[in-house]
Amino acid sequence: MTTLVITQSERLVSDDPELRISTLLGSCVACCLWDPVAAVGGMNHMLIPPRASGGHFCGVNDMELLINDLLKLGAARTRLHAKIFGGAQMVSGLSGIGRANSTFALKFLERENIVCVAQSLGGDSARQVLFHPTSGTARQRISREQPVEQIVPPRSPTDSASGLELF
Repeated sequence: MTTLVITQSERLVSDDPELRISTLLGSCVACCLWDPVAAVGGMNHMLIPPRASGGHFCGVNDMELLINDLLKLGAARTRLHAKIFGGAQMVSGLSGIGRANSTFALKFLERENIVCVAQSLGGDSARQVLFHPTSGTARQRISREQPVEQIVPPRSPTDSASGLELF
């Protein structure tokens, strides 16, 4: 079995039963789509920028490109099923980009009448996703280890107790 890895803004589709697709997610969202009749599927890895910079357009484009690639392999839009992952709040107190990515993906699927059969969204942990595109089987591993941010208050450049010389 071969595993191919995709990263942010990438997508991959396949009809090869010996292929798996993998990605690592934080606030990004991965949408896994497959057609169980045609036995084809694919995954994308999306980070949707804020609306002010055309985020909605970018997300729609990412999804439509994935769907079009599946149609080229014999999928039918009406038979597509989805599983979506990601959308974590990776840095406490910062933007809600993870939630915005999740909301976009769910609304897109609903608007396009694509059945979302499973989702794992939100939280504060990274996820590794492994997707088998011909069967629609997906697995995830959630990282429970969170990076620890240590905030050190600034010291005066003349503070000799720090052992550091600032220049």
